[in-house]
Amino acid sequence: MSQVPADLRYTKEHEWVRVRPDGTAEIGITDHAQSALGDVTYVDLPKPGAKFAAGETFGTVESVKAASDLYAPVACEVIESNAGLDAAPDLVNREPYAGAWMIRVRLTDPSSVAGLLDASAYSASL
Repeated sequence: MSQVPADLRYTKEHEWVRVRPDGTAEIGITDHAQSALGDVTYVDLPKPGAKFAAGETFGTVESVKAASDLYAPVACEVIESNAGLDAAPDLVNREPYAGAWMIRVRLTDPSSVAGLLDASAYSASL
């Protein structure tokens, strides 16, 4: 059974959002997604300053099984990409909700996070 932390918001495409105390947010992929991908071998992430609409592709994650697009759960501007994933893409498999956050963003509309799935709705969708 996949881990689904209660303090995050989720998409049906298996991304998660964690709103931080300073109003920025972290985005990554869920435990379910990393498990389905298998061993992650490469993560391609955008540079700071890149802007994305909700649902727009912001990067890719490659594994021994497949390559998958990453989708922005909400409209945002990237303020930081997780450089640690360049050297250790397998963090996505080991720590999908901690060390393997993918991008930190400034939310275009912070209230849009409320429209994402909560943990129980995401779990029910699996």
